[in-house]
Amino acid sequence: MNIKIYIAIISIWFLSFSKVMAQVSLQNTTCEMLENPLGIDVLKPRLAWHIISNERNVMQTAYQVLVSSSPEKLNANEGDLWDSGKINSPESIHITYNGKGLKSRMKAYWKVKVWTNVGQSEWSANNYFSMGLLYYKDWPKGWIGFDRAFAWDNIKTDSRLSARYFRKEFQSTKEIKSATASIVGLGLYELFINGKKVGNDVLSPSPTDYTKNVKYNTYDVTSYLQHGKNAVGTVLGNGRFFAMRQNEKPYKIKTFGFPKMLMNINIVYTDGTTANIDTDDNWKGITDGPIRTNNEYDGEEYDATKEAAGWNKVGFDDSKWAKAEFVQEPTGTIEAQMNENMKVMNTLRPVSITKLSGGRYILDMGQNMVGWLQIKVKGARGKQIKMRFAESLQDNGELFTANLRNAKCTDLYTLKGGELETWEPTFAYRGFRYVELSGYTYQPSVNDFLGKMIYDNIKTVGTFETSDALTNQLFKNAWWGIAGSYKGIPVDCPQRNERMPWLGDRGAVAYGESFLFDNGRFYTKWLQDIRNSQKEDGAIPDVAPAFWRYYSDNMTWPGAMLLVTEMLYKQTGDVSAVQDNYPAMKKWLSYMQDRYMKDYILTKDSYGDWCMPPITIEFGRGKSADKKYPSELISTAYYYHFTQLMIQFAKVSGNDEDVKAYELLGNKIKEAFNQKYYNDKGYYAANALTDNIIPLYFGMVPQNKIDQVFKNISYTVEVTNKGHLSNGLVGIQWLMRCLNDYGRPDLAYTVATQKSYPSWGYMVDNGATTIWELWNGNTADPKMNSQNHVMMLGDLLIWYYENLAGIKSEEAAFKKIIMKPEMINGLNSVNASYNSVYGLIKSSYSKTANQFNWNITIPANTTALVYIPANNKNEVSEKIKSIKDLKFVKMEHNRAIYEIGSGDYAFVVERK
Repeated sequence: MNIKIYIAIISIWFLSFSKVMAQVSLQNTTCEMLENPLGIDVLKPRLAWHIISNERNVMQTAYQVLVSSSPEKLNANEGDLWDSGKINSPESIHITYNGKGLKSRMKAYWKVKVWTNVGQSEWSANNYFSMGLLYYKDWPKGWIGFDRAFAWDNIKTDSRLSARYFRKEFQSTKEIKSATASIVGLGLYELFINGKKVGNDVLSPSPTDYTKNVKYNTYDVTSYLQHGKNAVGTVLGNGRFFAMRQNEKPYKIKTFGFPKMLMNINIVYTDGTTANIDTDDNWKGITDGPIRTNNEYDGEEYDATKEAAGWNKVGFDDSKWAKAEFVQEPTGTIEAQMNENMKVMNTLRPVSITKLSGGRYILDMGQNMVGWLQIKVKGARGKQIKMRFAESLQDNGELFTANLRNAKCTDLYTLKGGELETWEPTFAYRGFRYVELSGYTYQPSVNDFLGKMIYDNIKTVGTFETSDALTNQLFKNAWWGIAGSYKGIPVDCPQRNERMPWLGDRGAVAYGESFLFDNGRFYTKWLQDIRNSQKEDGAIPDVAPAFWRYYSDNMTWPGAMLLVTEMLYKQTGDVSAVQDNYPAMKKWLSYMQDRYMKDYILTKDSYGDWCMPPITIEFGRGKSADKKYPSELISTAYYYHFTQLMIQFAKVSGNDEDVKAYELLGNKIKEAFNQKYYNDKGYYAANALTDNIIPLYFGMVPQNKIDQVFKNISYTVEVTNKGHLSNGLVGIQWLMRCLNDYGRPDLAYTVATQKSYPSWGYMVDNGATTIWELWNGNTADPKMNSQNHVMMLGDLLIWYYENLAGIKSEEAAFKKIIMKPEMINGLNSVNASYNSVYGLIKSSYSKTANQFNWNITIPANTTALVYIPANNKNEVSEKIKSIKDLKFVKMEHNRAIYEIGSGDYAFVVERK
């Protein structure tokens, strides 16, 4: 063959091959749903990746994973820990490591490539994960701390306890290759090496029931260490370990002791030798430092005159510091924290500052937020600046604090004097929009302050915008409220003396949250908290971790465990969520059945439809919402619903032997329920909205009664309520989907866009920038009217995404997607996106009387059924390619249904 022809053929082949390779790339590689995690304790971690391609209909056909013990081996394609070989599989999420055994402190490097129907990818970028301290023997011999209060503390009446400061110096005589710090700092900690704070986490670690488990964090501290002398320092705050209230209703409140820590710094030298810097009694410590008290409810007091310059650096004179003491360790198992820590995730500048009498000022952040305030101030030594926080103002411009109960929500800063001083708290956050400032000798400026928003370091994965301004504002309010409630646990509110992880608040709400935030690890951790709170007899509390000892036995609060498990499996495809929680869920259902089920009616409930709206705004004025109306109808309907979930869970988790038992039990409950509560006029019990919605949405209504029951529901909303809701916490979790799925999305939209009481819009019209706890939060007894409380979101966000935007998972994890936006008069456009575990899903439509335009994106390795509003398929075209290239399925209810693969699409419907 002519050499020129040969070269030309080779060149053409190479260009073609390069083009094929370039069509597919890999991004968002994760291990245990985390990016390059350090210090994990999962012995067979799971890997995942997103396939990125400009081509359509891309499906993975195979993959290969390499895991190596060094970057050099990985670069040489040597998978000495695991070379999966080419595995013919479409799976790209939750791929279980199947290589050599992983040991403590081992760091593994990995990459992946895939084959698809349009070509193969190149290797992904290099990734890594490291193992934590897997065995008790890997940890130091003892915890250190001071297990007592000191003269300046007041723990008997005020729960005031100062922070603990510890330090240690050590030598590094060799060249350092790597160094890792593993720390359990309880309740909260900050870690410093050679004067620099390690990492940018705040309020770490995540809280747990410390009698059950404690979480440790791992940091790469190689860059913090230096040749020769080094100094390590820690500050320990109280957090939930030394509880915010010590002697208030001690039968209710759980406390765990005084702050303490356990830490190991493992140094690996370039010659292969290692050294360990551990917590022991060679450390020095004080409690008489600048953080005089730190309390989640009351705030933080900081005396800058007590600062010890250089305390966390080499050469500091610690001769007056006490010797650290070995202390009793918590009884909980030490575990790696597999969910993200909190960070400063956003900053806000105040919008105004107003002068009050007595030299006081009111600072307005313009947004109800959760975090703390950074101040810049100058003044004489010993001068004190007081900051009091609240969510709203009284009519006279003063702070409204009645809804804080006995939480002081106050920070106090004592100046050291001299130059400009900058300060922010370390161990206390609060929910606030307004701050009362006092102690200034001059007029402060808005530029002297910065609001720092703090929540778990999880990504926002959803966007949502429509042509309706109120809908957009409600979405924004929801985002701010949800984000602020992520505190290692899902707290109910961020401002008053509560801040507890109530289970009932998070049932359907957690599902809606998942469209906004990548909260898989967060809720996986919370499910573990719930499991750990379960009693031996099967009881599950209303609050978990059980910081409050509330075991009231009802279906709707503990039952959130099943709803959150369902959400995790449905949204992320994580089968382990079902497997890990199945025994606890089964045990709890048996516990409730054995004690409270009579003739298949579950006779025990605690709350009823919690916080139902008063009949009028005036009727509820000044009245407490803290009233319970137990409902056997609700508890029985929920038990039935949970039997149906357990049937699904049993099949997914391999507990097939339980399926028939739950089917039989469910049928008997349904029969007894209808016999007791159904009225021949087509409604349940007293025809309350929630009493009808729950059995209908749960599938308990006999087929020939469905139309009449829904007719009563729609009549109640449309006529009796004049287009308003009348649900409390329980009913609001199913209202929007029930109205939508039974043919009245227009009525759901009417409810969602009301501005008069009771409605979400009423909150906005009355100044809310988050979501209220109560529908009448501006008139109710202030002792229970949090202005930042996500529970009343119900299923609103689910409806936004699944029905307004039309983004819904038909198979777990959006492997198969249903794209079916509702066409509602008055709503002319929706633009939404959701970054699923497979990749980005987009739905953006606009409509006029004569045209419908819909741009959608489907991620690689998934398929979708798209329901295009059209009278016939001839009205439909596609801008990017011919509509004839797409697979038409059928016409159904004025929808042209197409089955499509991944890619970008631009559908147009022309109506004549």
